[in-house]
Parts: sequence; C-alpha cells; structure tokens
Amino acid sequence: MRIAYVINSFEGGGAALPIPAIVDVCRSHGHSVHVVALERRNGRAIPALRQAGVEADVLAPDDTPFPLVLHRLDAWVRRVAPPHIWTSLTRATLLGQLVGMRQGIPVVSWQHNAFLRPGNLALLRLMRARSRFWVGDSRHVTELTRKRLAVPDDRLMCWPIFRTRPDPAPAPGWQAGQVVEIGTLGRLNPAKGYDVLCRALVLLRGVRGLPPFRVTIGGEGAEHARLHAFCQRHRLDNVIFAGYVEDTPAFLRRCHLYVQPSRREGFCIAAHEAMNMALPVIGSSVGEMNHSIREGITGWKVSPDRPQALADRLEAALRQPGRLAQMGQAARVLVMQRYDPAAFAQAGGAILRRMAGDGSGA
Repeated sequence: MRIAYVINSFEGGGAALPIPAIVDVCRSHGHSVHVVALERRNGRAIPALRQAGVEADVLAPDDTPFPLVLHRLDAWVRRVAPPHIWTSLTRATLLGQLVGMRQGIPVVSWQHNAFLRPGNLALLRLMRARSRFWVGDSRHVTELTRKRLAVPDDRLMCWPIFRTRPDPAPAPGWQAGQVVEIGTLGRLNPAKGYDVLCRALVLLRGVRGLPPFRVTIGGEGAEHARLHAFCQRHRLDNVIFAGYVEDTPAFLRRCHLYVQPSRREGFCIAAHEAMNMALPVIGSSVGEMNHSIREGITGWKVSPDRPQALADRLEAALRQPGRLAQMGQAARVLVMQRYDPAAFAQAGGAILRRMAGDGSGA
C-alpha cells in the first residue's frame, strides 16, 4: 500500500514526533508512507523525520485559509494516488475526510487529544462515518473516542503511540550529597500546568529539612514569558527554563525525578520517556498516566490543578531521595514490558492488516 499520512503540523513535542516509528512499522510490512503537514509551525519535528529517511512535505504557510489548504491537500493526494489516507489531529482529519470523499479514498483517523474544543467535537461527530475506522493513541483516548464520537467497537482500534528505546543508558540515580534534579518536558501552554508547578514550588520554599533541589523545564511556547516572570517575582532561583530539548535522553539522564503537572493529557509521551529512562514520575491523574503510574511503585499521582497537592507530593519525594532510583527502575521495567518495540509493531501491524483487507485498494 501507499499511505498518505496527513497531520496538522510538524510542531515539535506533539503527534509528529512518533511518525518515524510509525513509518518504520509500515515499511516493515512492505508499505510506503508519504507524509504531509497542513502547515509547518515551528518545524521542530522535521529533523527527526529526515534523519529517519521520511520525506516531509508542507502544504501551506501557517494560518492559510481553510479552503486553500483543502485545495492543496486535494492536489497533493492526487499526485500521491494512495489507496488510503491516514489522518492525525482534528484539522487534518476533517480535511482528509473531505478529500477522501472527493476522490473515493478510504480514511483512517488517529485520535490523540483527551480534550476537544466544542466546535471540533461537533464536527468530528458529524463526520465520524467518513473515516472507515478510528485509532486511539492510548487506552484512555480509545475509550474517549468510543464515548464522545459514538464510534462502534468494530470501527475502533488502539495503537499506543509510544515505543520504548532499549538502547539508551538510563538515568544513574541520585547519590547522597547531590542536588536533586527534577525535570519536565512539554509545550509551555496552559494544558501542561506549569503554572501549577510554579505555584507548588512557592509553597515548598518555606519547608525546612529538604535537600537542595533544582527544577528544569524543557520546552517552549506562549506561556514562557508569564512563567518566567512569575518565577522572578517569587524568587524561584532553582527553576531553569531550558528551551526546546533536542536530545530527550540526555536531558532525562541528568534528572532524578520527573514531574508532569498537566491539566489534561492523552498518552503523554514525555512522561513515558522519563519512565523509559528509569525516572519515577509525579504526574497528574489524567490520560494514560492513570494507567502507567503505580502509586508508590513507579511514581505518584496527584489531582490536576492542585498546587498544594503537588507541593505535598514533591515534599514527600524530596524527603526520601534515596528511594527515587529504585522506583525509577520499576518504572523502566513497566514501560519496557508494556510498550516495547515488539508490542508497538504488533499493534501497528493489526491496523495495517485491517487497512489492506478492507477491499478498497492495495
């Protein structure tokens, strides 16, 4: 099969980063994949795509009007002439469905988001029959898709979007006398809850008896200036804004503990990458983290948008830093068992066999 893979953008830190792993599975089954983004945005995912030998086209400049993007996507799909269109994220899905209708090409659609704006949710419900089947990127999002889009079980599959890396050396673990390094990765926007983390750190500042610790936030986004100003105003000198992180394993290897204070999540690749690198995770009780964080074993869960609860959990972890390495090893074992390359390939292979066997072209 030739698969036309359509995504909203090549923005870093989102659904574009797993594309090389997805393409790898498709190629292992003898299929070719042509990838296009509706717009570039920051383009942070493009180097990883090129390094993996994936050609990445961009249809239009950012914020191009919907009708023109639709026209360009229609023309791009005609050039590729695929028997299947695979869409990722809402805008790409809606446009891909329209092109599929025009050209008589079946559409397969990822669902990644745990939160959909009311308008997007209404449109996806209206258009849900235009995708032959839907793929949730986690158990959590698959169940949400079943409920909120009313997709029947025979048109719904699950392919967890994360594939573990067995080769990188894990984080070495905290040693007595070291500063406890706490890391977090994500776009600096309200959904990720970094304002909650900063408020929790203010609450921790007066707590006595804690070892010295430092929090490094890796990411960029619209909230950077506001968060940075908050930290300066409250003299949070132990908070570092590292900007976009190109080498995720190297960043995580310098940490002893990972925190993900999100208000909402789907799979949350970053938290699982931290577990893969043998870090315990303090994460909000949202999305797939609810299934992956085992309380007191691989990390701890806290209610989202609760600075005091997060501060309490950070305090408890900092009072026993010697436990972190052991918990991190347990986290690594869990994700290596659940999301190893064989499991990733098996889930993807099932979807590809379904696509090849739906009678719509090969």
